[in-house]
Formats: sequence, C-alpha cells, structure tokens
Amino acid sequence: MGFELDRFDGDVDPDLKCALCHKVLEDPLTTPCGHVFCAGCVLPWVVQEGSCPSRCRGRLSAKELNHVLPLKRLILKLDIKCAHAARGCGRVVKLQELPEHLERCDFAPARCRHAGCGQLLLRRDVEAHMRDACDARPVGRCQEGCGLPLTHGEQRAGGHCCARALRAHNGALQARLGALHKALKKEALRAGKREKSLVAQLAAAQLELQMTALRYQKKFTEYSARLDSLSRCVAAPPGGKGEETKSLTLVLHRDSGSLGFNIIGGRPCVDNQDGSSSEGIFVSKIVDSGPAAKEGGLQIHDRIIE
Repeated sequence: MGFELDRFDGDVDPDLKCALCHKVLEDPLTTPCGHVFCAGCVLPWVVQEGSCPSRCRGRLSAKELNHVLPLKRLILKLDIKCAHAARGCGRVVKLQELPEHLERCDFAPARCRHAGCGQLLLRRDVEAHMRDACDARPVGRCQEGCGLPLTHGEQRAGGHCCARALRAHNGALQARLGALHKALKKEALRAGKREKSLVAQLAAAQLELQMTALRYQKKFTEYSARLDSLSRCVAAPPGGKGEETKSLTLVLHRDSGSLGFNIIGGRPCVDNQDGSSSEGIFVSKIVDSGPAAKEGGLQIHDRIIE
C-alpha cells in the first residue's frame, strides 16, 4: 500500500521502505518489537494472523500498533513525481504537497459532462472538447415537433427520431424523479427521527422545569410564612396597646437532647434605654410531639423573655 519507488526523485533510504510491500512507507505504524510497516499493509495482516509480519512472528493485536510521527514527517518531505506522469505531467513536488497538486493537475483524467458522451480526457482538454469537438454537445432544438435539444451528431446526421428521443427523455425524467423520491423519503425519515428526539428533549425539559417550579414554590411559601410571622411579631409586639399579654414560666423536660422548638430574632440593644424596641427572641417553629408541643407549652410567636 506504499508509494512506488520509481516515483521518487533519487534513491530512497532502505529504512523508509515497508517490509511487506517493499515500497516507501505510507502512514507508517510500528510494532512493540520495533518493526515498521505501512498502515494499509500491517492492519489486515494483524487482524487475520494476530502476529507481527516479520520473522519474529510475535503475538500482536491492532491496538498495540503505534504511529511513527517523526518518520512520517521525514517521508512527507521527499520529492515525488505526479501520479499522472504517464499522462504527461512533469511536476515533482514534496510528498506532503501531492494531494493539493492532484486536485488541480491538468493531466488528471476527467470525463466529458455532456449527456451521452462520457469520453475520458485530460482535465485541461475537457472544456475545449465540450465546446468544439463533442458530438453530444447541444446545438439547438428539434424543429420537427418534439422541441427537445438537438446534438451536434444528430444535426450532422440530418436530425433525430422524435419518438425515440421523447422515450429517452421520458426515461431520464422518470429516473430523476425516482432519485428525488428516494432522496425525499430518506430526508423525511431523518427529519422524523430528529423531530422525535427534539420532542423527547422538550418533554424532559418541561418536566424538569415543572419540578423546579414546584420546589421554588414550596420554598417561597415557606419563606413567606416565616416573613409574615416575623412581620406580625414586629408590628404588634407583646405589651403593645390593645393587646393582652401575660408572662408564663414553663418547665420543659429535655427529650433526646432537644426541647422541640426553634427561635428567631435577637435581643434588644443594651444601649436602648427607652424600652421602645420591638426586637426580641420569638418562637418560630414547634416540633410535633416534642417537649414544647405539650398542652400548656409554647406557641409560635411567643416571645422568650428570659
């Protein structure tokens, strides 16, 4: 699978040759035992034989082969003749520049694009052939009734059979229509799969959005209740006008290390001497079945005096 030796300008170092095809290495791969081969030569061998192609015949799998990048870069700098040298191209380029040259080489084979011709020519001669020499080039339309394009060869022969030309034209249209139907069916199938995938992604996103909304709604309700409780405590503190208050002394028996209630707020500033501060410590939550939840115990919004 390597490059032919006679395509290179000058002698090639033997170390740059593949031991299987005996050509210049193409995409070299090395084995753990140190032998180097073309990728296109060694991979089929290893898959089939499971061993190194050299005399050592060491056990080998494809995943143990490694690229030899320094050697590949060295080979890519060699001078090589164009693959179309036999057709007349005399260019010699670096191996790494060969693909780019072949894309625009004037001596590459190319076919005439006129329907009914297909003659194989040099790329540089195609345009002139299609314009001046091709018998299949159109020269006008039939004036005998069918109105189909008339080729140079048909004109030279005195015209064409309209019925036969119409049958051929209809066959070409049917073939094109069949190809379009096939392409449309394939595209519709691809679009259907894409639509199903997008619908599934949309459904998953909507479900996730709903779950997130529920979580935030629950949090919002909880925080709103807490804020409302705190606002009522601050707006109407115990001891205010129009509100009957009383002080109670409660004895709570600790149960499993917890008194069964939570508090919120803080103590008044010690510098505030007028006693008008509404700050304080209030009961914000009472644990069910806890010591504070017993009859005659604490209530939410109770202020802790001491």
